[in-house]
Formats: sequence, structure tokens, C-alpha cells
Amino acid sequence: MHLVARLTLATATALTLIVPTWAAQTQAPQAYARQHASPAGSYQVDPDHSGLQFTIGHAGIGLFTGVFKKVTGSYTFDPKNPKADKADITVPVDGLDTFFPMRDDDLKGAAFFDAKANPDIHFVSTKYVPQNQDRGLLYGDMTLRGVTKPVVFHVRFEGAGKVPYLPKPWGGYLTGFVATATIDRMDFGMSAYPSGLSHKVQVRVEIEGVQTSS
Repeated sequence: MHLVARLTLATATALTLIVPTWAAQTQAPQAYARQHASPAGSYQVDPDHSGLQFTIGHAGIGLFTGVFKKVTGSYTFDPKNPKADKADITVPVDGLDTFFPMRDDDLKGAAFFDAKANPDIHFVSTKYVPQNQDRGLLYGDMTLRGVTKPVVFHVRFEGAGKVPYLPKPWGGYLTGFVATATIDRMDFGMSAYPSGLSHKVQVRVEIEGVQTSS
């Protein structure tokens, strides 16, 4: 066999071995996708993957947003039996963060959240009314500054499924939800700066829970 022919055969053989390996290494990773496994069960809120965000009008000009960095509690969810659905959620006021320490101290004071006398915001559901497969209305009572008022959250189901690659306490069978509501701060006795801050406050809660029983 001529030298050129031998080199051509060797090159073709090498390419046959190399190309599949290269193709496997450069194959696009699996795309992110929502999981929709059966979510029925009881769950413990994962405080490291949950939080609350609030938005309020400022000076009649713009919007101002802050967060509560920790949410705890538990909930039960069964799409086949909505009457059994319930939630008991606690938000420590100490987790308030507006990214400005002086303002944080002011908001935690007696004129606003009064954290010393009322260290937690507490919500207990009374009923859940589904609107479609992924959305529903969660009715309940919110206690803020020691005042309890009815609040309705618009809930969106985000996903459910087993997440084995996360270690405990984060991994396992998880569900996720986003809940939004609008409250009037005056209803809870938070009347400071009535002309400088809007009375209506938009609330958004993002919840991820780990199943404790099915």
C-alpha cells in the first residue's frame, strides 16, 4: 500500500474515533423545564428558597421595593381535593431588608412594623378556590402589627417533582408557588407618612416546600 493511502486510511480511522466523542462533549445541555409531577401532600417551607417582596408607592412619583429574606411555615396541597388545601406561613420582621440600614431600622420601628412588639407577620388560610389547573385564590387571615385582617392571595403553581441532586434539607420532593396580593397598610395601623407613601402595598411571596408526607 502506498504511503499516501496508508496515511489517508489512518486519518479516516482517527476521525471515526474522535468525532463521536467530540460530538458528545459539545452536545447542548438539557434545557431548563418546569416539572409537573403529582404535588399532593404536606410540605415544610424551605426558608432558603422562599421569600417575600413588597412594593409601595413613594412620594406620588415612583415605586419602592423591599424584601423579607426569610419565610417559614407549612402547607398542604392536593389539586384533586382543594377543600383540604391549607397554609400556615410566618415571616419574621427581623428579616426585612431595603438595602439601606437606616431605613430598615425605621421600618422595623413603632411607626411601621413595630418589630419589638410584633416580631412576626402571620398568615393562616381559610380556603383555597382553584381557578384552573395552575392558578387559584387563597383566602385567609393576615396578622400584622398585632392586627388581623382578611387577605386574598392570587396563587400560581410553579412546579412539582423530585430533586435528588440537592442535599438535605433542600432536596427531595418539592413544590413551588408564587402568591400575590394587595393590602392597605392603614388597615393594620401603619399610618405613618400618609401623603408620602401609598396606602396600598403590593405583596409577592415565593414559596418552595419540601414534602413531609404524601
